[in-house]
Order: sequence, then C-alpha cells, then structure tokens
Amino acid sequence: MESIGVIFAMLIAIVISGVIVRIIPWGIPLPLIQILLGIVIAGVFQEGMELHPDVFFLLFLPPLLFLDGWRISKEALKRERASIFHLAFGLVIITVFGLGFIIHWLIPAMPLPVAFALAAIVSPTDPIAVAGIARKLAVPERILSILEGEALFNDASGLVAFRMAILVMMTGHFSLSEAVISFVWVAFAGFCTGIIITWLLSFFRGQFTKKYGEDIGAEILLNILMPFAAYVAAEHIGASGILAAVAAGLTMSYLELSGQVSPLTRMRRATIWDTVQFTLNGMMFVLLGEQLPNIFKGAVQVVQQTGQTIYRLARDQKISDDVARDMVKQLDFDEIRFTP
Repeated sequence: MESIGVIFAMLIAIVISGVIVRIIPWGIPLPLIQILLGIVIAGVFQEGMELHPDVFFLLFLPPLLFLDGWRISKEALKRERASIFHLAFGLVIITVFGLGFIIHWLIPAMPLPVAFALAAIVSPTDPIAVAGIARKLAVPERILSILEGEALFNDASGLVAFRMAILVMMTGHFSLSEAVISFVWVAFAGFCTGIIITWLLSFFRGQFTKKYGEDIGAEILLNILMPFAAYVAAEHIGASGILAAVAAGLTMSYLELSGQVSPLTRMRRATIWDTVQFTLNGMMFVLLGEQLPNIFKGAVQVVQQTGQTIYRLARDQKISDDVARDMVKQLDFDEIRFTP
C-alpha cells in the first residue's frame, strides 16, 4: 500500500508542478520544479522507491522516444543531419576518451578501461531532459533541433563505447574491427527493427480495418504498444532498443501521410499521447528528485570509505599522520573519522 501511496503522491506532484510553473513568473523550467517536488516526497515518505533499470527503461523510454521521433521536424532533421551526426557519434567518442583519462587521473586506483566505461555511461545526452528543459529557455530553433536530433541518435555510440570498455577490461585487448562490427549491429539492427515492427503492425492493422472497420479504442491502444514492441524486439537481438523506438516513431510519422487513419482517431490519439507524454515526463523527473537524497547519502558514504582507505594506505607507506589527514581533508568531509 505504501508504494501505491508514493505513486499517487508523484502523480499529484506532477499536477501541482503544472500549476506552479504557471504561477511563478521567473520562468523556472518545469523539470526543475518536478525534481524539487520529488525531493519533498522523499522527505515525507522517508525512503525512496527501489528502481530496477530494466523495468524503468521499458516503461518510460519507449513511448517517450517514440513520440519524440514521431513529432520531430523531419525537415530540420534532414537539413541538420551533418551536425547531428558529428555530435551523436564524434562528440560521444571524444567525451568517452577525454572524460575517461580525467577520471583515471583523478582516481589512479581505477583502471583506465573502467574509467572509459564510466565515461561511456554519462556521455550520451538524454533526449527527454533536452526537450524538457531547452524548450523553456531562449534557445534558437536551429540549435534546439540539432540538440534533439543528436540526443535521439547518440545511444548507439555510447552503448558501443561502453561495450568495448567492458570487453577491454575483461580480455585486456582492444579490437577496432570488433568495435566497428558492434557499432554497425547496435545502430543498424536497432533502427531496422523499429522500422520493420512499426510497418508490419500498421500493415496488419490496415488490412484488418479495411475488412472489419475501425475501432478507435483498439487503434489507440495498438499505437501505444508499438514502441514497446519495437524496443523489446531490438533488445532481444542485442541491438539498441532506444534507436528502435526512435525509428518506430519516425516510421509512424511517414505512415501517417498515407491517410489510412481517420481524422477522429488521429485527434483522439493525439490527445491521449499528450497526456501520456506529460505524465511520463513528469514521473521521470519526480523520480529523479525522489532518488536524490539516497544518492547523496551513498556519495557521502563512498567518500568516507575513500578517506579511510587513503589514510590506511598512507599509514602503511609510513607517511606521517599530518600528511595523511591533509590528503583526506581535501575531500571536504570533516565528519570522516580515523581509526588507529
């Protein structure tokens, strides 16, 4: 029952955030307000919801990325394809190498492949965060189109970089041919999966409605299930489910031009999708805020343990206590205690 109470509290917080963003005249982005409300919820319930990454990705990412791919400007995507490609692939690789070396320099005990894997995790930008925050700021339309397009396609490069870093860490060698093959498979297979799944479902739907007529409720439900089907199918074959969801949205936008769906169904479907987008976007940012207190507590514990480790290593190396304490004080946590 407590989990149900937390869910209802988050839904109420989403509604309240929509009210607050209209009342406050300072132009604060809606996601920031939702994050703050999530922190409040965590303080009220005194604990965070346990999130399983696989469940979280499956429930939130496919519909939101599907909708972003569906509604993104195709003209802008075509016009800015060079900039999007450079950012989605070149920038991610540069970030992985640059941030990896920095992490290894800051934490010498961390092996370089592990540092690259950590950098690969944070290198791709989040398309949902980009759309949620940038639209509330005075960002030129061209820059916003490039950022949204890059955020939709950078998953492939980030995922391949992460896989290669893990492979190097486990085997001790790096193969450029394996990296290229893995990249082609993750990106190409994921994109093709989204196109094929969406086209097949749309084809069978069209054949069925021609013979038996159109059911608006079933039409909308099938449309909502399309991104989940593309995501699961791509993940099952080891490709990028995120790119599959994006490709499904892009394919759906082109299929809409065929005129096979009635105007009434399209109007009602657009309303449903607007509600789904607003709710899921809000849930993601509220969940982020709700998780922040536990994240900060975990970070403090890690720093404390790191301080103890530095002190012990310094003591074992016959470094004076004053030098060891100075090393630990650089972590800026006075509550660290030393054991004799």
